[in-house]
Amino acid sequence: MITAVPALTPFSRYQKFVVGLLATLQFAVIIDFMLMAPLGAMIMPALSMTAQQFSLVVSLYAFSAGVSGLLTAGFADRFDRKKLLLFFYSGFVVGTLWCGLANSFETLLLARVVTGLFAGVIGSIVLAIAADLFAPQSRGRVMGVIQTAFAASQVLGLPVGLYLANHWGWHAPFLLLAAMGAAGGLVILLTMRPVTGHLAAQQEHSAFGHLLNTLATPQHWAAFAATALLTTGGFMLMPFSSAFTVNNLGIDTASLPTVYLLTGLCTIVTGPLIGRASDGFGKLPVFYVGSALTIVMVTIYTHLSNVPLPWVILVNAVLFVGIFSRLIPFQAMVAGVPEPSHRGAFNAVSSAIQQLSGGFAALLAGHVVVIGVDGKLQHFEVVGYVLSATTLVAGYLVWRVQQGLLRRTA
Repeated sequence: MITAVPALTPFSRYQKFVVGLLATLQFAVIIDFMLMAPLGAMIMPALSMTAQQFSLVVSLYAFSAGVSGLLTAGFADRFDRKKLLLFFYSGFVVGTLWCGLANSFETLLLARVVTGLFAGVIGSIVLAIAADLFAPQSRGRVMGVIQTAFAASQVLGLPVGLYLANHWGWHAPFLLLAAMGAAGGLVILLTMRPVTGHLAAQQEHSAFGHLLNTLATPQHWAAFAATALLTTGGFMLMPFSSAFTVNNLGIDTASLPTVYLLTGLCTIVTGPLIGRASDGFGKLPVFYVGSALTIVMVTIYTHLSNVPLPWVILVNAVLFVGIFSRLIPFQAMVAGVPEPSHRGAFNAVSSAIQQLSGGFAALLAGHVVVIGVDGKLQHFEVVGYVLSATTLVAGYLVWRVQQGLLRRTA
């Protein structure tokens, strides 16, 4: 039954600051990953890369992030989350700087692997901090704001990144992001309070035992499986989105910033609203509405060909509204699945599964999608079919997660 919450608990000043800070960190990590898709049309010819090589660059970033998540999961609940965040964020900044200095396929590939090793853990730490500091009935709003960083990366990061790339080369966005990331690290160091509440709980004697118990808990399985499926379709779609827009839809490269800008503005407006709806009407109903909208729009999107710019913007905007209407309630829901003493390990494993699934999906997409002699992408609609199928199966798994939470509450 869908019921509205009469009043939502207001956040304190420090809670608002933390939400903004976490969203900013997510912005930096997301823009680092997202830049590869729109810059793909520039990077591939600049470094003489094939579609398979480019998909390898994307997938190895994800694979390294996944391995890093698994290796750190056993230690994720043994330290102050602030210190853990600072360590991995520093490595992420160094890796991003390396990407900006790469001048060949091999050096870019290595730089992306290093960046992924550190970036892959940041998202799980951010989610653990959010779950530690906010009650379940407030997490929808928190996730709505944090995930708005994705939209902000489109509104601010991608247009600026494409502008810099068009004028000073594709290296420039990564160099700027590294400089801004260093400033963000100083803000974390000087202003964020320690996050140590989880350290009071008794833990296993070994890090391996902590990881093993996290993996062996049956209540975690459905959430892990849903994460893998929801990631697969998206990672198959995103790496080739800019090439599809330019080569198949006939949109000029100079118009790409407009597409990302207007799509991002729409998502910035709707993201917090989706979060409030998740808290007010229930996370599962909002997830199902978003899933249905995603399936309809991705089917339309992957079958487009030579359409006007306004139509491309409209389809992209509605598609991302659907994707966020899945993502925000799902993350708010699974934040309550692990116990606080296992929250860091759970999120690290979940992040690892997400990255490994994404790496496999990007690698698979590189073999499904083929660049024709006319420059157009072929078989791109198959990616849409995969995303729709994984969304349907994930819908059942998310229902299982919800039932487990209700049983535990009862």
